[in-house]
Amino acid sequence: MDVSDKPPRPRPGTRLPAMHVSSIGALLIERGALSPADAERVMRLVRAKGLRFGNAAIKLGLVTREQVQQALAQQFDYPYLQLRDDSLSRELIAAYAPFSPSAEALRTLRTQLVLRWLDVDAIRRTLALVSTARGDGRSYLAANLAVVFSQLGERTLLVDADLRNPRQHELFRISNRIGLSTVLARRADESPICRIRGLLDLSVLPAGASPPNPLELLTRGNFAAILADLSDHYDIVIIDTPAAELGWDFQSIAAVAQGTLLLLRRNVTRAVDARAITKEVTATGAHVAGVVLNDR
Repeated sequence: MDVSDKPPRPRPGTRLPAMHVSSIGALLIERGALSPADAERVMRLVRAKGLRFGNAAIKLGLVTREQVQQALAQQFDYPYLQLRDDSLSRELIAAYAPFSPSAEALRTLRTQLVLRWLDVDAIRRTLALVSTARGDGRSYLAANLAVVFSQLGERTLLVDADLRNPRQHELFRISNRIGLSTVLARRADESPICRIRGLLDLSVLPAGASPPNPLELLTRGNFAAILADLSDHYDIVIIDTPAAELGWDFQSIAAVAQGTLLLLRRNVTRAVDARAITKEVTATGAHVAGVVLNDR
């Protein structure tokens, strides 16, 4: 895959000063990854071999592919984190490895949701992810899907509504002192929503302390009102839910969300369980936006 734009070819016999390097080269110099002198070496190889600037710099061993991809992401305003940045869990592959096959699959899912669900009705903004069992990958998918939506420039909110076994605060390494449970119990004296550093269009509402009565909290009327209020402030709200095997929490959430994404796990989720959860979700009147088969 080409990792840079191709610079204009100079006139024969002219010497190209370092200040005339491609935009990717300028960004690499600005980031301290490349010196002006090395940029001229790259440009000589570009002219001689007809390579793109980023590929030529990698070929000379002056920069890594990751550095070029970071510069390319900056050029196209596509934020992602460097591997040396440990601010988030490495499970967030969309944030750390946006050019990987797994991240590409997530972007494909995002595109399908945009074309087949979000664009159908302008008021659709809340999407709940549900599955039958713990370990199916709901939290992983919800988190990474939220990242790729934010990278698209959508104001994205990820809500951890798994009040039994919350994980989003661990993945994003944020405080779980207050969260959704605090808001539902009407005990929040400050906003529990956290902006994620490095992913400017992404915010997370953690679950908060696990209550003894999660189903009762979720079935109270203010959960629907809270969700409606949040959807007025964000382009997309993605909701992580508890496993269906743990109780009826997922139904309460699906009933008030504007769409539901069913997650099945290859060679793990039984056909009878897949049919059962589909029936249970549709029984609430929820709209099924799609089904995802998880290979992890």
